[in-house]
Amino acid sequence: MRGDQLARQWRLIQRLARSRFGVGLDDLAADLECTRRTVYRDLDALMYAGFPVTSEKRDTRVYYKLLDEFELADTPFTPDELLALAFSEDVLQTLEGTVFHDSIHSALGKIRASLGPELAAFLGRFREAFQVMPGPHKRYADVRDVIRSLNEAVLDRRTVRMEYTTARTGETAARELDPYRVWYRSGALYVIGHDHKSGEIRTFAIDRIREPAITEQRFEIPDDFDFEARTAGSFGVVAEAPEQVRVWFAQRRALYVKEHVWHHSQRVEDDSDGGVILSLEVGTGDELRQWILSFGSDARVLEPPGLVAEISAELGRAQDHYR
Repeated sequence: MRGDQLARQWRLIQRLARSRFGVGLDDLAADLECTRRTVYRDLDALMYAGFPVTSEKRDTRVYYKLLDEFELADTPFTPDELLALAFSEDVLQTLEGTVFHDSIHSALGKIRASLGPELAAFLGRFREAFQVMPGPHKRYADVRDVIRSLNEAVLDRRTVRMEYTTARTGETAARELDPYRVWYRSGALYVIGHDHKSGEIRTFAIDRIREPAITEQRFEIPDDFDFEARTAGSFGVVAEAPEQVRVWFAQRRALYVKEHVWHHSQRVEDDSDGGVILSLEVGTGDELRQWILSFGSDARVLEPPGLVAEISAELGRAQDHYR
């Protein structure tokens, strides 16, 4: 089967790459659980594809290994790095239409062009075997110029005039922003900086920005601005004061909760009923509440009391819609 062959050749590449002094044919056949003849065919296929497989005879035995790295133009790539290129573009699908996606797509195209047709075709087969499916994300094709302007303003430290639509009210208003940083979180791009209208540091969703204009006014980022510290207590993108939060999850959700990293502060403990209790030090705003509500009856807030009351009230309002 083609899939089995591809998987075996992948394992073969990894085995050769890990060996500093080479691996004998018998050992390769044992590791890959196949015959010596099959290993021969796979080695020939890799060499034909352009992988630098070399052999050395020592004490009547032949040992195979990969050269430490390829030399492509002036840039060295390891075999693992080249294989990563085979499916790395899929990771960028959430940023399609932006300068980030387009520039990296172009750069990867130039790298592939330097590989030669055989190796490029081999890597293409790996794109068919490894697939990255993006989750829910925003579309940025229509705000390409907004992203470019914000990038320029961040680098030049210039104030931006813009029109911004607030999600909660739907109102659009003119604002001036000193953009400190552009960042990506949970399928969306944001910019954080000093908002002249409120006089505070605020976070803005980039897709809701219109008509950005870079001014001649320069700014300096305050010495006490610490992006990591500011976002440490955020469950999402909104900076909030952290509180001790404990949420019980039903048994059928236990493994799912354990498998994920929801926040750097999390602690998970097993409950006697088969469920789990997740503890977090995070803000208790809309982002956390919507996440908890997404589990329906499989989640129950244990503390803090204020959050318990808010979730209970929200579930009551939801139930009213079905009466």
